[in-house]
Amino acid sequence: MTIAEVRAEEEDVRRPPVRGVSPVLEVPFADNGDLDVPGFRRVVRYVLGTGVSSVMFPGFASEFHKLGEWERQLLTGILLEETATRPEVSAIIAVQDHATRLAVQRAVDAVGAGADLINLLPPHFLAPSRRSIVAHVRAVLTAVAPTPVVLQYAPTETGTSLDSATLTEIAREHSNLALVKVESSPPGALIEELAAADPPLPAVEGYAGVQLPDAIRRGAVGTQPGCSFTEVYVELWRRFAQDDEAGGMELYRRLLPYISYWMLDTELIVAAEKLISVRRGLFASAHCREPGHLLDREEIRMVDRFLGEFDDLLPRLA
Repeated sequence: MTIAEVRAEEEDVRRPPVRGVSPVLEVPFADNGDLDVPGFRRVVRYVLGTGVSSVMFPGFASEFHKLGEWERQLLTGILLEETATRPEVSAIIAVQDHATRLAVQRAVDAVGAGADLINLLPPHFLAPSRRSIVAHVRAVLTAVAPTPVVLQYAPTETGTSLDSATLTEIAREHSNLALVKVESSPPGALIEELAAADPPLPAVEGYAGVQLPDAIRRGAVGTQPGCSFTEVYVELWRRFAQDDEAGGMELYRRLLPYISYWMLDTELIVAAEKLISVRRGLFASAHCREPGHLLDREEIRMVDRFLGEFDDLLPRLA
């Protein structure tokens, strides 16, 4: 292989494999807390049909920390079975294991099962050192290369602190570090720093899109919200992508009062999104496994106001 071919191959790996809207899939449970497997398959099929570029599972919105290992494997298999026939939508499989050995094995297994990308949440229990965090990230990147990896930076949820210099240094040595999911608050400054780095490191914005317009202006290539009202995010992204700034801001202003409240707590937005899905007919129960957030009467009214506000974009799915 010539030097030019090597460089072209490296640039292809760095090309953002995720653009636009990339929802995190939720996991429905029955009222008694049992896994609702048919409901999850409906979630997958619904999201794949909304015009998204990719989907991610399992994340905080999936209540990954409340899933048993067999449940996680079962649901991952269902997702990969569905995306195998949808080449236009990439499957991002998340790895959150604290132990580097386990994270490497899970990532390798996911790639072997058909994952298009790996989403890596760095270790955070018991405040690991930056050296050990970087070593963990490098180990997973090495193990799955050349499969692209999305590095999830969620300091509020994890307490982990990384900066653009550290991320850029990793990217220089691992060309399959393809993206950073930036969930700092606000995310814009880090997104802009990463885009201006050498090599440039693309970023997607999370946190339900609370800072989405600023993130787009600073170079974000995508957004990764929850999945119960994916159509709203698809339309919002479409407007900004087509330089309809006024239309994008109009829709964003309508959405912001809801997502800014729900994102005050991760368990709150999980509960709200599940009720939205139930109201839309996607599955039967809004149950969240304990410990979780129990919506009060006003929060339930807020969900119903939201569905009324966006009824033009959110048809019932039953």
